Amino acid sequence: MTSRHSEPDDGSRPLAATSAAGPSFSLRNRIERAVFMAVWAVAASWTPPPLHRWRCMLLRLFGARIGRGVRLYGSTIVWHPANLAIADGATIGPRVRLYNQGRISIGEHVVISQGAHVCASSHDVRDLAFQLVLRPIRIDARAWIAADAFVGPGVTVGEGAVLGACGVAVRNLDPWTIYRGNPAVAVKQRHVS
Repeated sequence: MTSRHSEPDDGSRPLAATSAAGPSFSLRNRIERAVFMAVWAVAASWTPPPLHRWRCMLLRLFGARIGRGVRLYGSTIVWHPANLAIADGATIGPRVRLYNQGRISIGEHVVISQGAHVCASSHDVRDLAFQLVLRPIRIDARAWIAADAFVGPGVTVGEGAVLGACGVAVRNLDPWTIYRGNPAVAVKQRHVS
């Protein structure tokens, strides 16, 4: 079978350009993630909420860049710590899923509420092998991703933007704007005092 793969024109990056589909990640990457998941299960997933510093320290040991005063809960799922950067004062709520096969950058004082899903990868539907495509996500300072919301691959959430509960962001969100729905649409400007 020959590949019908062509380079995407949207800035995304396929990991492989052949139709001979194999693992998308190296053996080393898979081993690192397996060790991290085991350590997280034993040393972090069950810990009481106040132990944010302990959980942040564990993520740093596995390559995450974590700022000061970050609050991150034990039920948070991080796919690959080395692809994660969280700035000072951010809060990552319970049951948040950071599916960071691609890089996820979270700005200062961002809040990602319980059950939200942030997914930085997709698949190339034009490739017969359906290869993985990494599309980094950036959530700028003081944004709020509300409960059970979804931020899709390649999205930039502007400074101070709000994605309402159960909202689905598949396109960039403008700064200081409140969005809701699936797909998310702007409903009004955010004014803070």
